[in-house]
Amino acid sequence: EDEWIDAWRLTVELLPDLDGVAFERRFNGVFGFTPDGYPLVGEHPALRGFWVAESVWITHSAGVARGLAETLVHGGSWIDMSPADLSRFDERELDPSFYKERCDDQYRDVYVAHHPVEPHTSARGIRWSAFAEAERALGAEFFDVATWERPQWYSTNASLVAAGANPPRDEWSSEHWSPIALAEHTAVRERAGLFDMTPLMRIEVTGPGAEAFLLRMTTGRIDRPQGSVSYCLLLDECGGIRSDVTVARFAVERFVVGGNGSRDLAWFWAHLPPDGSVDLTPISDVTACAALWGPAAREVLQPLSSDNLSNEAFPYLSARTIYVAGSPVDATRISYAGELGWELTVPREEGADLWARIWEAGRAAGLIAAGRAALGTLRLEKGYRAWGTDMTPEHAPAEAGLAFAVRSGGPDFIGRGALTERPPSARTLRCLVVGNDQVAMGGEPVLLDEEPVGYVTSAGYGPSVGRSIAYAWLPTDLQEGAQLTIAYFDRVLPAIVAAEPLFDPEGARLRV
Repeated sequence: EDEWIDAWRLTVELLPDLDGVAFERRFNGVFGFTPDGYPLVGEHPALRGFWVAESVWITHSAGVARGLAETLVHGGSWIDMSPADLSRFDERELDPSFYKERCDDQYRDVYVAHHPVEPHTSARGIRWSAFAEAERALGAEFFDVATWERPQWYSTNASLVAAGANPPRDEWSSEHWSPIALAEHTAVRERAGLFDMTPLMRIEVTGPGAEAFLLRMTTGRIDRPQGSVSYCLLLDECGGIRSDVTVARFAVERFVVGGNGSRDLAWFWAHLPPDGSVDLTPISDVTACAALWGPAAREVLQPLSSDNLSNEAFPYLSARTIYVAGSPVDATRISYAGELGWELTVPREEGADLWARIWEAGRAAGLIAAGRAALGTLRLEKGYRAWGTDMTPEHAPAEAGLAFAVRSGGPDFIGRGALTERPPSARTLRCLVVGNDQVAMGGEPVLLDEEPVGYVTSAGYGPSVGRSIAYAWLPTDLQEGAQLTIAYFDRVLPAIVAAEPLFDPEGARLRV
């Protein structure tokens, strides 16, 4: 009982009506912490019909129960359960040495207000890409993503930072950030940048049943000829967005899916046909993937390849195996930066050589290495959605601005029927330009006439458009030009609903 005295005294000070109330029942119990602090909820990917709800706080119990019940009955929940998804961890995150360190952190810091992009301090250095040595030599500032160490920016690019070119930031938004990221952004728009995309989940789907399987799993037209690339969604049974993926068709029976993490792999495994006609192989760990993006990308890459990389021969949204410096490379012409360029994938053991050859070839064109922070603002200017941030299973494609990614014909896909049954949405994802050049961080309330009407998802400063940008879920009837405010701590930031995308709205830079 002594354990309760101080806590109870403070409780009574906060809630005086509790004074004199006695405990009828009390207990000390064991609580399970996970590496990220969220519960474990969902169907086991390898044991159909085996459902889990673990590490659930009493304060979360009703919400978890509702979400789990909806998923059991309807195949999906109307509330976003993805942060608690049982399948969210990579196998390395399930290693006892990893999760003990991270779970200890969660126990110690359970009530700490963490910065939105704060990197972890424990269980680091577990996975490095094949480019790591070159990245260290360039002064990479590494942040961790699902046990991968990924450059956020490079200190050798500090000389690119122009005096007075960066808008002021407050102390909070300046944490875990550098003006180098804006300089890298500008260099990519003006010349070219080399990005490490190895940590992204890539799944090879092969076999005679691969096309039919992917048509069932995704919303896109992946039944196009060899050499095509499709942007698709994965939907749950309620029509909510489980993920967004790219599907590159390198051969009649060989596809490569670019996804968002272990949840995607588990979702595919759970729906794999039992006849053995489809094989799934996660390949991120055994490959290296570099993205070369920017108006000078072709100028850098073409001298290294005997293949014709012109727009006519290798157009946007196409994929093929080409030769770079005499070695075969899976090249996919897509761009999360909104610029000309390719993602280039090779076996891991050939990764360092690929980076070195591109780096040397790019010297004359002003090629830089660019990090994840720059990529974040490049994609924000283009209005490219980030799954888990801008849209989740709570959202349908049309309200997230992704109706174009849903095919109207062809074979049935998971969630198609539910899309026609969902009630019209009262909200939609909209672009805001923010006054005062102050950046929001995500999660802030958006107010109309001092009343909350939505919330910010992604935000940042776009140096190419010279504006602070935020995306937010807002009422569908708000018109372009509507004036709003964002509640940012004890301040309000003026914001205006804007047409999107803010940069290169015709997509001309992708198709040159």
